[in-house]
Amino acid sequence: MLVIRKQDLQQIFAQALDGYPLEVCGLLIGAETTPTPVHVGGGSGVTSASQQPAVKEEAQPGAQEATAYVELVVATDNIAESSRVYEIAPKALLQVDRLAEERGSQILGVYHSHTHTEAKPSPTDITQAPDPDWHYVLVSLRDVHPALRSWKIEGGKIEEEKVVVKW
Repeated sequence: MLVIRKQDLQQIFAQALDGYPLEVCGLLIGAETTPTPVHVGGGSGVTSASQQPAVKEEAQPGAQEATAYVELVVATDNIAESSRVYEIAPKALLQVDRLAEERGSQILGVYHSHTHTEAKPSPTDITQAPDPDWHYVLVSLRDVHPALRSWKIEGGKIEEEKVVVKW
């Protein structure tokens, strides 16, 4: 699940509309929580700090899912200058990574706009997804009002995640 503040959502929408007809992009900085694992299988599951767990850890059924909290949205230039693809300059990525580190946060993911299609990863988005831990936020400008959706992309597979707007 991705939690984003209303003003950050508005910033992303404004950037997408201002950048039209080109795709726009940026990075999301924040913190992520993970679900509490439980031990499944045989044995006590008790280990010392120097031992590896003897059993597999899984999220509890009905346990809280991982949640990413967006603390800062950083607009970046789309160096591809295209209405069909986006590219963030490596230098900009490094600068944002340093900013996140200074804040005690991390890069949670990337956002970009789709100017003529729905807010779903394109085949290019899927093949170029750099980090399976990132959240891939897409804004569609296809309809009258911008639409935002978030995705996890790993190994060529996509899964939509819930987006919660914090007012």
